[in-house]
Amino acid sequence: MASPLLTEYPELSHLSREDLEDLLNDPAYFQAFFHSLPRVKAVLDGQVELGLANETVAKSNLSLQERLYALRQETNDAFTEAKSLEARWAQVDREQKELYQRYNQQFLLMRLRHATTAQDDASEALASSFVQHTPSAGETNGKDVDDFVKEFKELRKTYHKRVMWGDKWAAGKVLWRDD
Repeated sequence: MASPLLTEYPELSHLSREDLEDLLNDPAYFQAFFHSLPRVKAVLDGQVELGLANETVAKSNLSLQERLYALRQETNDAFTEAKSLEARWAQVDREQKELYQRYNQQFLLMRLRHATTAQDDASEALASSFVQHTPSAGETNGKDVDDFVKEFKELRKTYHKRVMWGDKWAAGKVLWRDD
């Protein structure tokens, strides 16, 4: 019956006892014999092939290194620009909201009311000024009166238009489009 060692390693079956003892006692002889075994040769050949494949991949990677660094820089620049544009967008969006607020219904109605009041004040101030600077009887200048009437009439006409627009708005007859 064959020993379990010879069954597992048939390559040792042709060696004599002395050769087996020499294998155990001489490390150089053991290494030479070990590296001559077909299974060991196959493993070593596989390692060499893998090493060559790794070397080829490493050379390929090194050839791509400069392009990779350039792409990394481009990506970084694009990211920085995107962040800058994002900040600018937030600012523009805020400015746009402020501008749109000036044109919303409530703000425009408030402006109309203020303009109506200002128009009334302007026409009343013109009338007061005219009355205070009117020449005494017998010194009236027809041209001054005509100028006053014309200017006062224009001021009041604008005032009454604004009042009518405000009344229509209050009655819900003003329609706003959001386009």
